[in-house]
Amino acid sequence: MNRSEGEAVPVVQGRASGQGRVYQAQGDQYVTEHHHHYSADGTPSLFTPSAGRTVVQVSRGAFVPAQAVPNSVRTPLVGRTPLVLRDRREIMPRLVAAARDETGGVHVLHGLGGCGKTALAQAVFNEVARGGGRIGLWVNASERSTLRAGMLAVAADRGAESGELVAAHEGQRASADLVWNYLHSSPEPWLLVLDNADDPTALGEGGWLRQSPRGTVIVTTRQASSLVWQEAHLHPLGVLPLEDAALVLRDLAPEAGSDEDAETVARRLDCLPLALTLAGSFLSRQLLESWSMSDYRRHLDDNPTELLDQGAGPGKSEQNARQLVGQTWEISLTALADDGLTECVSLLRLLSCWSSDPVPLSLIRPDAVNATELSALQPPLTGVRVETALRGLLDHSLVSLVTLDVGGEVVRCVKTHGVVLDSVAAAIPEDQRPLLVTAAAELLHRATPERGARAQDARPVEHLVPHATNLLGRVADADSAGPVVALGTRLAACLFGGGDFQAALFLAQATAEAAARWLGADDPATLQAQHHAAVALFRLGRFEESEALHRRVLDARQRVLGPECPETLESLQDIHEPLSQLQRHEECIATLLETAAIRSRVLGEHHRDTLHARALLIEYLAVTDAVDEFDRVGPEIIAACEEHLGRDSFTTVTARHNYAYGLHRFGRAAQAEGEARRALAGRELVHGPDHALALSAAVLLSWILGDLGRVEESVSLGRRVVSGQERALGREHPYLLTNRTGLAESLAAAGELGEAQALARENLPLCERVLGPEDPVTIRTRVLLG
Repeated sequence: MNRSEGEAVPVVQGRASGQGRVYQAQGDQYVTEHHHHYSADGTPSLFTPSAGRTVVQVSRGAFVPAQAVPNSVRTPLVGRTPLVLRDRREIMPRLVAAARDETGGVHVLHGLGGCGKTALAQAVFNEVARGGGRIGLWVNASERSTLRAGMLAVAADRGAESGELVAAHEGQRASADLVWNYLHSSPEPWLLVLDNADDPTALGEGGWLRQSPRGTVIVTTRQASSLVWQEAHLHPLGVLPLEDAALVLRDLAPEAGSDEDAETVARRLDCLPLALTLAGSFLSRQLLESWSMSDYRRHLDDNPTELLDQGAGPGKSEQNARQLVGQTWEISLTALADDGLTECVSLLRLLSCWSSDPVPLSLIRPDAVNATELSALQPPLTGVRVETALRGLLDHSLVSLVTLDVGGEVVRCVKTHGVVLDSVAAAIPEDQRPLLVTAAAELLHRATPERGARAQDARPVEHLVPHATNLLGRVADADSAGPVVALGTRLAACLFGGGDFQAALFLAQATAEAAARWLGADDPATLQAQHHAAVALFRLGRFEESEALHRRVLDARQRVLGPECPETLESLQDIHEPLSQLQRHEECIATLLETAAIRSRVLGEHHRDTLHARALLIEYLAVTDAVDEFDRVGPEIIAACEEHLGRDSFTTVTARHNYAYGLHRFGRAAQAEGEARRALAGRELVHGPDHALALSAAVLLSWILGDLGRVEESVSLGRRVVSGQERALGREHPYLLTNRTGLAESLAAAGELGEAQALARENLPLCERVLGPEDPVTIRTRVLLG
């Protein structure tokens, strides 16, 4: 005989007067014993309340299918009780007050599996029952069979007769009507908890969920939206605040680490109560090891799901999947699949390739999904089914909808808990990983703007960086590594173009490491990522590191790609920047001349890249005091750039900026002012007013205005530069130290001696440490104080 999941299965038990049969439900019911009692006249009694317990009795002869009657509906049937219920300061008093309210009502606690719904319901249950005057009734509603058995046990507890219960079991009367008849007429007021009611239809179709003036009902569920809840009070439950999450760990393992250590682990676990409980239990029960919380945090990066589930103890995986992060989400996914939403698992697997940060819904639009190979997944994920799958995940609280401010625009996003993503990612079949990773990279790539967009046209990308970074760790093979590395390099270029040099360096380095691991150290994609790291190091003022990395990349590109390859020439050109700051001006000029010569021969004299190398050369003609060459070449290059690239192109603006610097250096302030103002306007147009290059143009104009004796204008512009560079470059960047001293000198010239010396006093120790005690800027700063 075939039985569906959750159907009662017979368990044969012997007794003194013959053999009877008790029906025990499959599933999460925690049944450990059955009691058989007879009245004085030998009449079997089916349900007999005794000392707060509900006991089962089996009739002689024809058996009664009692199903899985719990040991006691007066005791919460939970797997693990928290030592202290942390947080829930607002909702706990409201629920206790509602449970004691004589008007009754239904309250639904809904949220992600593992967020502490059952623990909160148990705390309310204990508080109400302990206070007296109101009894507590607890039913496991995770399956239809356990729900029915538990509710009939509630009826028995409230005084239902044996014959009534037999009739309900045999279908001769409506079971739910029987239960609620006795609840309505209960002599004592009550609190009824229906725990783990993740299938609301089971409550609705059977009529099990009702309201009564004699008591209050609390339901815990993962289902956030259901017509069954339309008359109920809904209470969404999320993760804990960081401070309370750390206390959960400290409650369980107080000797394993400090408050700061606990906060670090809690932050890594996204403050999910189930994960915190498992982590704390593991740390508190160690025998052969003595890991601290810091040790545990380090090991979490290896295999977080497996490590967390070790805290559940032996046998938990078979008895209660809800207590394991590796299995608890499967309960929801199985329910969704049973409802025909098989693509939910594929969508969640796709989301697990990214990070737990909000994912813009635009990434998973139907047209975007259809442009990938996700339809080849098992189960398939197609564009037409994405919204249905997303609604399924939302209904089961596996994801949530949030909004994100992206460059002043409100963007709707989907957010998934990090522990969920880790456990789902760990369970992806190996043959599905490359396809998922490739599709995730392609979807992010579509949302990344093309390199070189102007400031007003460029779209923010900072919110995409965590997803690209996480995707680097999900790479499955060399084939899937290609699109992921290309994505990381493109995003790093966008960050660099937007002036976020620290983020650009971090992502470029992470991309280069992944590329080297999967594609090889000399692969062009690896070298491209390393090149982006080198230019970011320069912008951050780490000139020696930048030059060394540039040199390694240049040597590799010349060997692998050849001396005339565009990527090789890119390295040959860009190494000039750290060379110039290291005062190796002859090498700097030589690289630019060589780059321009090769590009002119290969690409043409007026090609954009050829003109850019020549535009860069203008600055170093001024630095080396090549006045005649500067006067001849500077205007010629600017005119060529304007003619072939346009007045507002990046290269044209760069040429004009460098030319204005040379005019200033040669003491031609009146002529330099106009060029500097045009350069500043161009930088702000191309990069935005807060970009490092726009601030560089602004400080140049400030110097020129000072030379012209317009001190107030110079100081005003200098203040803007110093403030902006502190934000863009950091307080210890060499450029900022130079400009801070320049501002102090301008203030002193304007008679603001107090402010000037205060600024110099702040700057001097930084100059001595970063630039050296004998650097010209350090000496100028010391003079201001003397």
